Amino acid sequence: MAIGVIIGSAFSSIVSSLVNDVIMPVITLLTGAADFSSLSLVLKEATEESEAIAINYGSFIQAIIDFLMIALVIFIMLRFVTKLTSMAKKEEEAKEEPPAGPTSEELLTEIRDLLKESKN
Repeated sequence: MAIGVIIGSAFSSIVSSLVNDVIMPVITLLTGAADFSSLSLVLKEATEESEAIAINYGSFIQAIIDFLMIALVIFIMLRFVTKLTSMAKKEEEAKEEPPAGPTSEELLTEIRDLLKESKN
């Protein structure tokens, strides 16, 4: 379980880099904003006595894109692993076929021979 947590955190940083360095610049280009993560809706301007109150929806959208990318990659990995295990099971089932028994012709020949011996 610890290995999964370590790999998950490393994978999270890779996906965050993909989103921040590859996907977000394209979205920034499409939206025309200079820095997508700094997009916000200011509810109250800053004054000398208090800070500005703003809704940072750019950071939220970026977090959603991070989550969707991680979910997509995990989904693809699980499909791949499932496909591999099903292929392995099919190979095992093919190898575990019961040995072929005697044919009906061989059985009839044995019965005939036994009947001949019992008559003698």
